Amino acid sequence: MLRKKLAIKLLITVVAASLFVSCNKSRDYKNSSRATGWKMNAKEGGFQYNPKVREQETGPGLVFVEGGTFTMGRVQDDPMHDWNNTPTQQHVQSFYMDETEVTNLMYLEYLDWLKKVFPPSDENYRRIYDGAVPDTLVWRNRLGYNEVMTNNYLRHPAYAEYPVVGVSWIQAVEFSNWRSDRVNEMLLEKEGITAKNGRYNTKPGEIFSTETYLSAPTLTYGGNDSITRGGKVSENIKKKSTDSTNLYIQRKDGILLPAYRLPTEAEWEFAALGLSGLRNYNVYRGKKKYPWEGQYTRSGNKRSRGDQLANFKQGAGDYGGISGWSDDGADITAQVKSYPPNDFGLYDMAGNVAEWVADVYRPIIDNDYNDFNYYRGNVYTKNAIDENGKVVVITADSIVYDTLSNGKIVARGLPGQILQVPIDENETYLRTNFSKSDNRNYRDGDKPSTRHYQSFGGETEEIEEDDKRMYNAPVPKVYADSTGALDRQYDKASSRTTLIDNEVRVYKGGSWRDRDYWLDPAQRRYFPQDMATDYIGFRCAMSRVGSKSKQGKRPRG
Repeated sequence: MLRKKLAIKLLITVVAASLFVSCNKSRDYKNSSRATGWKMNAKEGGFQYNPKVREQETGPGLVFVEGGTFTMGRVQDDPMHDWNNTPTQQHVQSFYMDETEVTNLMYLEYLDWLKKVFPPSDENYRRIYDGAVPDTLVWRNRLGYNEVMTNNYLRHPAYAEYPVVGVSWIQAVEFSNWRSDRVNEMLLEKEGITAKNGRYNTKPGEIFSTETYLSAPTLTYGGNDSITRGGKVSENIKKKSTDSTNLYIQRKDGILLPAYRLPTEAEWEFAALGLSGLRNYNVYRGKKKYPWEGQYTRSGNKRSRGDQLANFKQGAGDYGGISGWSDDGADITAQVKSYPPNDFGLYDMAGNVAEWVADVYRPIIDNDYNDFNYYRGNVYTKNAIDENGKVVVITADSIVYDTLSNGKIVARGLPGQILQVPIDENETYLRTNFSKSDNRNYRDGDKPSTRHYQSFGGETEEIEEDDKRMYNAPVPKVYADSTGALDRQYDKASSRTTLIDNEVRVYKGGSWRDRDYWLDPAQRRYFPQDMATDYIGFRCAMSRVGSKSKQGKRPRG
């Protein structure tokens, strides 16, 4: 009996000691460096980091999509014989996607911000606002009366929660950039870093830019430090700091979110399929034709049996069914969330509007070269640096405008943002993974991929010549003179064989104008990036940093 008691006491002592040691190790890990043993987050100074940050915060409007492997491309019959979406095996990392398409209300908030921060009445800023306004004339039809949508669709509150249309790919990208900065601006204010409501007390042209804040924080808000360092937390840090160290938030603090952006084609297709509902152990049980399960566009649910699961064109002249008994509840676009979401919780991944994705269009997905986070469209840039070694921030006097092929003038960057320039030999020298700034035509449209190039003996001719381009799409030219008047010159060449070039982008999903054939997430089409229609909208995505899954492994089955 005595031996038994001693054994129990010994066991308790050993367990307590092990717990004490493990607790000490845990504390040591939190408070001192595993690399040097030095104390971290010490009041005296040294290396500082945020030990509380564990997981990326989900940004406003986003839904988490756990990445994985899937078959990208059409797995059903291809009666159109396009052969531009043959199946390939791809893997995408976890990311976030907008729950719905970007709505008119969301876009109007963007326009309202532009109007207040860059007043169109100021000649320096007039073209900024004009370049962001959607093209409402896309609703016009030469043999149809659509003036009610032309005049009301964007701005009338009855359409507030409908997806925005008339937006080009370029405008969608600019909206995404604006949204990134506004969300991070909100997070800094919420954390007490920047002054509360300071964003309302700025002068025209004084803005918050995430990249400017990270690279040159003293130039944020036009150099107004009372806003940048005006929060309660900032004031306390300022009192304790003997120098400028840790006065500004950095990426390592884990507060700022990655950028909102357009999803890649692979991400969009993966998210639209929502294959998580078909998982069985480590394989998918079956294939999917639509974002929902089943081979039909109507619901098989008891409560909603027979209801259409998306709005699309039923047939010639049939955009919604007979009066009083609509097939899908809409004749043009529908209010977002009008139909059930897919297994990821995403709405309208088929029907309503087709959606821009980030990729430059090519007929073939080059999975032989890459099958991980596939994306065609990389143009690598870097911050411009002046002769004093400081970043170049765009001012009202240095805005660079681009005249697009359709004559629309857009700003290449906004005042307060850092000027971007192409990368050069400093980044590409002796690299094996990339060798130039613009990679949009890599292996499909560049010099080595054309028939006019020989891998030995040099090039037969200069393939930059018009008739030697692999994709010789028309090149309309628009010139602006000193008065701002545009000289539009159409491409009159008779030798054009394609509409594909580096300026056309992929759009995915069927729309209210399309038949159900286009509702398959694998379908892909293209459209010039600087043009807009009444059936293409967009939604934003955001990369996931850190772990692949939010909850770890789930039960199999």
